Parts: sequence; structure tokens; C-alpha cells
Amino acid sequence: MNQRRAFVFSCASLLALNLILPLPLHSETYDTIIRHGRVVDGTGNPAFYADVAIKDGRIAGIGTIAGEAKRQIDAKGLIVAPGFIDVHTHADDVALNPRAENFVRMGVTTIVAGNCGGSPMLDFAKFFRQIEETNVAVNVASLVGHNSVRASGMGGDFDRPPTAEELEKMKAQVKQAMEDGAVGLSTGLIYQPGVFAKTDEIIALAKVAAAHGGIYTSHMRYEDTKIYEALDEVFRIARESGARAEVSHIKLSGPSAWGQAEKVLAYIEKARAEGLDITQDQYAYTASSTGMSQLIPDKALEGGRRQFNERITDKAYKEKVIAQMKESLHDKGRKDYSYAVIASCRHDPSLDGLNIPEAARAKRGSDSLDDQIEMILDIQSQGGASGVFHGMSEDDLKIFMRHPNTMIACDSGIRMWQEGVPHPRGYGNNARVLGRYVREMKVLRLEDAIRKMTSLPAETLHFKERGQVREGFWADLVIFDPEKVLDTATYKDPHHYPEGIPYVLVNGVLVIDAGQHTGAKAGQALRNGTTWERRRPAGESQS
Repeated sequence: MNQRRAFVFSCASLLALNLILPLPLHSETYDTIIRHGRVVDGTGNPAFYADVAIKDGRIAGIGTIAGEAKRQIDAKGLIVAPGFIDVHTHADDVALNPRAENFVRMGVTTIVAGNCGGSPMLDFAKFFRQIEETNVAVNVASLVGHNSVRASGMGGDFDRPPTAEELEKMKAQVKQAMEDGAVGLSTGLIYQPGVFAKTDEIIALAKVAAAHGGIYTSHMRYEDTKIYEALDEVFRIARESGARAEVSHIKLSGPSAWGQAEKVLAYIEKARAEGLDITQDQYAYTASSTGMSQLIPDKALEGGRRQFNERITDKAYKEKVIAQMKESLHDKGRKDYSYAVIASCRHDPSLDGLNIPEAARAKRGSDSLDDQIEMILDIQSQGGASGVFHGMSEDDLKIFMRHPNTMIACDSGIRMWQEGVPHPRGYGNNARVLGRYVREMKVLRLEDAIRKMTSLPAETLHFKERGQVREGFWADLVIFDPEKVLDTATYKDPHHYPEGIPYVLVNGVLVIDAGQHTGAKAGQALRNGTTWERRRPAGESQS
């Protein structure tokens, strides 16, 4: 009898102990198990230690995993986070460069193309078909670009509003793009031909995108002292179209504008308080990058290179352009063009990496302001060049970065190894946030930085079952060393991949394994209308 009581007591004790201690998940065979890592799940919640199991491309378990796997990764001392979602890229040619190596090596598993008004193409059914037939290393979504639509709909005469017939054609193009999978409409209102568009035209097109659940994103007309005027236009477009809106690569450009970041964010918050859904994205650098043509007045550029060259041969017209360029330089608080560095000049690669005064000295024997302007005009007349423009304050950058609605995005395309001297953001953006702004400067908590790269962009772009380490979600994951992650690309020497990111998985497939690209191409086409299903938190009413 005593033995029986002892046996019953022992069983009861074991049962009680099992109720107290967490049980390992039941034994199963998985494709991959990531063990002993510290999980930052993407929501902003505190990190926790857990194993992560993957099966059939999805996260199949989080906790103490008892099963076996074809591949096991020891993540001791490492962070396991959702793969980074880059909402602002110019990787429109990803089907031609499917390894997307500069993206996956910095932990990016999903990219959004078609930003700043430029679409990869207007036939989005064909675009997504190419993504699926080619197979690419990352998931790909795309916006439809207003500049591309305008160029197609209006021919070559752009400095005017569209006719009613042209506007209907443009609306039909946006509608078709949205039905074929575009996730929204983008504008680049400093670029040809969108620079000539009036706000009413953009509202009409944004309404079409909004009717299909799309977002409106904008490279605004101004990012300097006139930024409030540009923001007012974004707010009006969002208000009258019904679209949620995203301010692309938020910044304050030029010394005259520095120090206003808090005021700018308060201005955006006022619009949000009105009920507008406004977010912003940002890269982690104090230099921007675009074409050198942006240093030249818009009217001079209209119609392309041939018409520019015809205009600039007119002495009086050229003198007018030079005067406008000097005035613009003064308005920006600049004395010369030393802030502008040539990134890639195809007709004269010897200029790559030189700033404009250096280029003028090399080619014209003088770096006077007049010779600098002549250098810029000469570059444009021969086909143009891309540039890097040093024009922001790090204090403003940090203030923008801390805001809870700021997403991290690189504003870069696919980088070709050792080609030109491009902006380093295309190699190091995410690693720079984690190394410089989280670990070194403590601008952000790690959990908040990860949220800005994962669940916040997933929610903003309506990507279904991505952006979190969560059971049932797609296994887009990045595993990195929080003590070693570092961007190694510099402005002078940009062609370097980041350190401290040994593993990246896309849809459960290892694309970066022990720091090396595996050649795997497991990305998916993320079409509008098939990407989002809002999950109600527990207890939320369905009314």
C-alpha cells in the first residue's frame, strides 16, 4: 500500500512538474532548425531565446524544438530576425540580375521596385511572369511609376497638363497595372516628365491605385527649405484620393534646411491626427544619390539629350541656365559643387569618384564656379552621369530614424561588383543601422530597429504573412551577430559587403550560408491582392 501511494505521489509530482516547465515541441522532422538563437520577432517586443523550425518554406515551430532536421544551424550568440523588407529600391532589373547579392548579403529578403516614378515596365503581368520564370533570390513587389505612365500617355510634350483623353489613358494604365499586381503608385516629382505634373493629375491616378488597395509613395518636389510645401501636396493627394501615403527617403537637404527634423515630423503627425495614413522611409546616410542632371534646371532638360544640346548652344539661353544654377546653389547655402561626387560616368569613367571641382580641374584646368558649371553641362551633353550628393545633417537623420513610423530602405538598385563608385547604401544600409545606430550610437533599441525593417514595412505595403518570426509565416529570416554586424562599404570604396550576417533564408531556403551566396533563387512575386490578410489581435471585436 505504501509502495502504491509512493508511486501515485511520484506520478503526480512528475505531472505537476510538467505543467510548470515548458514542454519541448513534439518530435517531428523539419527542413531546417535554427537552435539557441535570440529571437527578435519584428513586432518591437523584447527578444527571447528559442529554436525556430522551418518546414515547406514556412515557420513551423518556435520554442524548444525536439525534432530532427535535414539542416541544423547553431545560432548561439546570434540574433534570429525576420528577413528585411526594403520598401524603396531601384532594383527594377532584378530579373536580369537574379542573385541580388548586394541585397541578400545585408539581410534583405523582399524588395519593392518601381519607386520614384519609374516602373520596370508598364506590362506588370509580363514583369511578374519574368520574375517567376527567371527565379530570383528575393521576393519582389513593385509600384507602378507615374513618370513611366506619363511618358507613355503623353508622348514627348510634357510641360502641360494631360488632355482629358490622355488622362483617361493614364488612368487605364494604372488600373491595369494594379490588377496585374502592382502594390501602388509612385511619383518622382523632381524627374522628367513628372516634374511638370500638377497635383490634380496625380490625385486622379492615386484614386485608381487606392481603389485597388494600393499605396501612394512620393519622391517629393522639395526636400529642402520648401519641404512643407511638398508635404502639403502629399497630404492633399492622400486626402482626396483616399490612398495611404509614404514619404520616400525623408531628409532635409542642404545646410539652409538643417535642424528642422522635429518640426517636419510634427507637421506629418498633424496630418496623421486628421486621419491620414502617412509613413516615411529613410536610408542611414547623410548623402543622397541621383543623376547629375538634377543640378540643371528642369526646363533645360525637357525633351531629352538632343533638345538639351540644341538649347545649350544658344549663348543667351546658356547664360540664363548658368545664372539659375548659381541662384539654386546659393539658395541651398552652398558656395560650390564640392558636395557633388560623380558616381558613374559611362562616357568618361576617369571621372568616377571625383567631385565636380576635382573633375573641372582635371578636364578644364580650373575649378572656378563657372568652370564647375561648364563641367556639369558638358557631362549632361555627353549622356549624363549618376552622382552622390553630401547634403544632410546626421542630427536630423537620427531624429527621423527614431520616429516610430520611419522604415529603413536603401534607395539602391542591384550593384554590379566593382562598377563605378556608387553610393555605399546599396551594400551596407541595414548593417549600418544595426552597427552604427543601434550598437555604437544607441539611437535605436535593437527591437525597434528590426521592426522598422520588417513588420512595419510588411504592414505598410500589405504583405501577407511576412515581417515577423511567427508560426505559419513565410520563413524569410536573417541571422546576424549583434556584436559584429557592420557596414564596410564607404563613399570612396563602396564595393564591400557587410560583415556579421552569416545566414539569410528566403521562403525557408538558405541564400546566404556561412557568409556565402548559395546561388539559391527562392524568391516569390508578391502581387497586389494576394499579399495581405489582416490578423485581428486576440479579443478584438469583428464589428
